[in-house]
Amino acid sequence: MPSSNSLPEDFSQNNQLPIRIVSPNFGHVSPKARENYGPTHRLRYYFLLFVLEGSTHYGIDGETIEVGKYELLFALPHQIQQVAFALHETNYYKLGFDDECLSRLPRQYPFLLNPLNQQKIRFSPTAASRLQAIFAMLQGLLTASDTDPELILAHLYSLLTEINAAYFAGKRKPADDRLAKYIGFKVFVENNLTHHPAIKDIAQELALSTDSLYQLVKQYSGLSPKEFVTNRLILEARRRLYYGERSSVKELAFELGFNDPDYFSRLFKKATGKTVAEFFQDLS
Repeated sequence: MPSSNSLPEDFSQNNQLPIRIVSPNFGHVSPKARENYGPTHRLRYYFLLFVLEGSTHYGIDGETIEVGKYELLFALPHQIQQVAFALHETNYYKLGFDDECLSRLPRQYPFLLNPLNQQKIRFSPTAASRLQAIFAMLQGLLTASDTDPELILAHLYSLLTEINAAYFAGKRKPADDRLAKYIGFKVFVENNLTHHPAIKDIAQELALSTDSLYQLVKQYSGLSPKEFVTNRLILEARRRLYYGERSSVKELAFELGFNDPDYFSRLFKKATGKTVAEFFQDLS
């Protein structure tokens, strides 16, 4: 599997930072380079799509999301991306960057963990104008590959700060203890996914009782902690299948930490309504 959180080779527009911006008349990769990437692929970096005029549809993890005027879609490393169906009549910006860029910024951005399970953000006209100006500045800076990376990072900082604020608008702020705990829960699950962490161990790690953890996860995700972990495992299985990592059911089960392939198969069918073989067939 390709390494995650890294822009593909030769995609970066700066010789010191892994970052690329695309708009209707700027930054498109060559047709030859596009041949190396099918319409569906596993993301290796953070991806933003901001629509200024028109609308389009984008596929993320098998779900088709409509993105309209003043809306921004973000996708994360490991997610399965299906390219937009029609962007030629749309005014937009697309931006890709990886963890190296994030590591050089002075703060973290909780929205990139998607704690509220929403990958599309709507902006007011005023906020959209600010976003447009930042994207335009980034595009200008990335027209030259030798631009000082500190200038690029300063504008990326402003951009992500705007998006983070809009993501949590009307919700409890990330500093709120309950939301911070939920983010901690998601991080722990991601870091220990194939080890199938016990709910009591997660609760202990977060200094919560199992009842408090249940209420917390239910509040933000609508699922119990066990259901959340199971759904995340099945999503990872679907991602690997979408990406063409088509090992046998037994191998896939073991890769995901299941000791019993039959149990994994039952969970997969319960979650998706299809057997793994049927899922394979539909992807063909």
